[in-house]
Amino acid sequence: MPASTNKTELLSPELLAQLERLELVSRKIFRGRMKGERKSKRKGNSVEFADFRPYVHGDDLRFIDWNTYARLDKLFLKLFLEEEDLHFYTLIDASMSMDFGEPTKLQYAKQLAASLGYIGLCRADRVRIETLGTTVRDPGPVLRGRHNLYRMVEYLEGIEPGENISLLEGVKNFCIRNSGKGVLILITDLMDKTGYEAALRFLMAQQMDVYVIHTLSPVELKPEEQIKGDLKLVDCEDSDFAEITVSRPLLDRYKKTLASFIDGARTYCAKRGMVYTLANTETPVDQLVSTYLRQRGLVR
Repeated sequence: MPASTNKTELLSPELLAQLERLELVSRKIFRGRMKGERKSKRKGNSVEFADFRPYVHGDDLRFIDWNTYARLDKLFLKLFLEEEDLHFYTLIDASMSMDFGEPTKLQYAKQLAASLGYIGLCRADRVRIETLGTTVRDPGPVLRGRHNLYRMVEYLEGIEPGENISLLEGVKNFCIRNSGKGVLILITDLMDKTGYEAALRFLMAQQMDVYVIHTLSPVELKPEEQIKGDLKLVDCEDSDFAEITVSRPLLDRYKKTLASFIDGARTYCAKRGMVYTLANTETPVDQLVSTYLRQRGLVR
């Protein structure tokens, strides 16, 4: 496939080849709108045999196993595995705080969204990618089939940082736009002065299979390696500032606060049936997908 420079920034040929062998998995059973490539736990009318069950009045006579009837003098119905599509949503935090690090947290989020979205496209799942600032009038495209790879990448490349919207408002708007069930990946740094709890409660009400990818840069995780001396820190979203002197006690207090914040988010998600994953942007996306997200049951 021909690839432009922009497209290869998100998905290299080597990464594409690796992703094609994977499959997205849902911990819940959802009824798909269209036939897909995924084996459902529900019984349907495909060509792959699943089981027998006794015939009851009103069943379709075409599925009676007459060979079994000739042997046992009892009517049994053949059941077949049904194939269904999966609704796969990715919601990206594109606030100014995500425009930090090298690569930036937003660029990392876009590559992760592209990787998971491509897995879904290869398995004929319904893929929709949006940001917290996406509006009802201009929703993200619904994509199905690997031929939509370039539409997906083009949409992701067009996402820019700077959406001035709270996590709660963005999630609330997403839930209004997308009332269907499915798997949702929320990629965010969870940096919102009003907190993340109310936003995640909205996702719980949707009855989706929710994965929270908490994305942080190495500088945020280990600031002692790059931050030193007297500094004036300015909040990139509301211009609030604080003057500090970087010292060992301050760094220790910061790391303790960060560890408490991460543990709190992990616990909050676990108690509500959500899967929490901390993603260091230093970790290659292919390793995050094939190792960490596989361990957490999102892919196989």
